[in-house]
Amino acid sequence: MKNKKIIIILVVFTTFMMGAPAMAFSIPQKSYHSSADNDLDPLVDIQVTVTIKAIRSLEKVDQKMHSITKINWLGDPNFFVKVFINGVEFKSPIWKKTKYVYNPDWSVTFNVPDDQEWVGVRIELWDKSIVGNKQCDLSGITEFNQQQIKEDRGVNLSYNIKTGHWIGDDNLNNMAFLKDPSGYGRVNGCDDGSIYQQDRDCELWFDINQTDPDGDGIPYWTEVNIFHTDPTVNNANDDPNNDGIPLWWDFKWGFILNFQDSPDGYIIEYNWTYNPFTSSNYSTLDPDNDGLTNYEEYLTSQWGSDPYRKDIFVELDQMAPSPDGFKSQLPQGAKELIYTAFDRRNIVFHLDDGNMGGSETIPFQKNVNRSSLQDIYYNYFLHGNTSNWRRGVFHYGVVVYQADFPGYTYRSDAYQISAYPLETNKTIPKTQSKRDIVFGSAYMHECGHTLGFDPIGGHDDNSKYPWQLGWWKWRPYKSIMNYGYMYQMVDYSDGSRGKNDFNDWERMDLTYFNGQDWG
Repeated sequence: MKNKKIIIILVVFTTFMMGAPAMAFSIPQKSYHSSADNDLDPLVDIQVTVTIKAIRSLEKVDQKMHSITKINWLGDPNFFVKVFINGVEFKSPIWKKTKYVYNPDWSVTFNVPDDQEWVGVRIELWDKSIVGNKQCDLSGITEFNQQQIKEDRGVNLSYNIKTGHWIGDDNLNNMAFLKDPSGYGRVNGCDDGSIYQQDRDCELWFDINQTDPDGDGIPYWTEVNIFHTDPTVNNANDDPNNDGIPLWWDFKWGFILNFQDSPDGYIIEYNWTYNPFTSSNYSTLDPDNDGLTNYEEYLTSQWGSDPYRKDIFVELDQMAPSPDGFKSQLPQGAKELIYTAFDRRNIVFHLDDGNMGGSETIPFQKNVNRSSLQDIYYNYFLHGNTSNWRRGVFHYGVVVYQADFPGYTYRSDAYQISAYPLETNKTIPKTQSKRDIVFGSAYMHECGHTLGFDPIGGHDDNSKYPWQLGWWKWRPYKSIMNYGYMYQMVDYSDGSRGKNDFNDWERMDLTYFNGQDWG
């Protein structure tokens, strides 16, 4: 028997767009904190803006291989987005022939009624193709769309003018009845269980906000009725409780809806679980159990962390070219394969390769041993400070020219792969796509040792080749942690193949890398 409050939410599905292509999640206008003035922001004419921040294909969206020539005759997708605000459609430009769109710099703004609390928003992702436009899948199974999941690939949301938050197919994950594993402001087409099916699954990052005269991102109604701050003064970086986390972070991540019984059936109450005006100890809170406390989630928030969805941060340092010009680098394609493997499981992989202020170039050294790696860790990751805040937040994975072994983990949070033996291994074809798999599998394999996998089947020299007994014994364990699958794929196992298989994604320990050992 479902909770009464959940049933109430389920029955308030209504069509908010006249002629729109799908249903949207909606809530009645009555709320606990009501205002005598119907103008929800008397300082400004309210406009709502939807911003698309990133798009990533999680599989082959528009690639069809000719059965004889083996030529990819359609190529990469031509993405475009449709956004509906209160039923009015907006269409983005086309991002041509790319599986990954970062910082697209596209948003739409629409004037909405100042006296209506809820605004309907729908987001769709499309691939423009010579054989007809195809809609990509952004939708996951939620409490609200289990009957729609086969028909609807888009995202239906209701944005609240009073609080500046939205609910529906994407939610804050701190509300028990609105579980959303992909995180707030991110949707994942694999959430309907189609990870290993060709379903045009993609992930899309977005934001919704409204006109705000003082620029702190906190709506007028919330400032006046909840926080009791001045709606004409930018309070974003205030820290009323002196906990080291500014008001804007508490505002964004602390919001929660409560439903209370009343003579009329129920009332909606808006609260903040993270109260910026009372004492807190964010250094001990880790609600998503990803090894990052809420304070560390704040420190990494500029790079997209979410305190209710698992994140993994890795700093990538690479060795300078050799005297003869050999480059020890992780190819961009390998990075994308790693992102995809983690992201489709809603463990978002953040790689600092120079975009987060920590990546360094290590001076060339022909042969690197364990002692040298410890020196690299101390000098280029910690920068000589064992209390560096990145320790316990970032994993550390370096690419060197050649170490005493092609790859290994030398601390609970640090590992290396060697570029030279990977590039010169004559048994591995060196097409670019194969190089991406080789480097991606090696880097993700060593990263796996910082994630606490135990036991690891096939992780021995008797499991590398088909003529070895271990290769056959551990064949069900389809994971790059198994030497029999190294350089062939970039993924961990899901444990679905019976005996001698392990579910790496379920047993992964994201707190393991916090060990304090020095190797």
